[in-house]
Amino acid sequence: MISQTHLLMNTRRDFIKKSITLGAVACAIPELGRAVVAEAAPVESTPKPVLVAVRDGSRSAMLDRALTELGGLQAFLKPGQSVVIKPNIGWNVTPERGGDTHPELVAHLVKLCLAAGAKTVNVFDYTCNPWRDCYTNSGIEDAVKAAGGTMMPGNDKTYYREVEIPNGKVLKKARVHQLVLDSDVFFNVPVLKHHSGSLMTASMKNLMGVIWDRSFYHRADLHQCIADFVTFKRPTLNILDAYHPMFRNGPRGLTVEDLVEKRMLFACTDIVAIDAAAARVLDHDPADIRHIAMAAQHNVGIMDLSKVDVRRVKLA
Repeated sequence: MISQTHLLMNTRRDFIKKSITLGAVACAIPELGRAVVAEAAPVESTPKPVLVAVRDGSRSAMLDRALTELGGLQAFLKPGQSVVIKPNIGWNVTPERGGDTHPELVAHLVKLCLAAGAKTVNVFDYTCNPWRDCYTNSGIEDAVKAAGGTMMPGNDKTYYREVEIPNGKVLKKARVHQLVLDSDVFFNVPVLKHHSGSLMTASMKNLMGVIWDRSFYHRADLHQCIADFVTFKRPTLNILDAYHPMFRNGPRGLTVEDLVEKRMLFACTDIVAIDAAAARVLDHDPADIRHIAMAAQHNVGIMDLSKVDVRRVKLA
């Protein structure tokens, strides 16, 4: 028989072993706990897109500040790259009429691109009025040439190549200007204004000027086609001229009385977010501009500005 003394010794020995084991586990628990917490920590969400809204400066000064807020032009352009700039030059009107992007803004962007080491800087639009008149009377051609850029025409079908739009609901293919297809960097520089057909012209609507058969948009579904194209091609950066947006009689306007001086400029990589902000300037709910809502449904950008890092800057 095992003596009572032997049992007590075994019990004591087992107790010591268990105590040592439990002590080791206890020491390990804090490290284990940290490991578990680290593994269970939520994955960081995608950073909010940055939308810069600058006001009360010249167009050049506002562009400079917007680019600074976005990390500088070098965040979008590397030395040796080719650049295409797409303003709105659709109408044969002078700058004070507000039908086209202002030449000061376009020229300043050209200068900045060349100073940053761009290999080429080409500017074009497929105009609504005769292209020579639009290029000349908008003031953009002379301003671009003086800044060192090159004006390219958009009025010839041979400049365009057919592409598939795989995610388009209505727009399944389109002939797109070769500069947009081949350039390394694509800057979209529209002017903000009322439009009788789409309620508003801003960043997405401006891209109709890179398409050859834009009459298809009007024959099919204008808003859906505008949204569909963005699933294929989104600009590197959108820069919106909202200095004196046109509030009525767009897109061409009748007189300077159609304009309201806001002295604003927007810049954003998210084409949906910038157009949502633009809609607010024209006193629209972004959801009421069908192509904005449709593009958001395509998941190509964010319409809800509460989910955007909006940086408001006042220069004066």
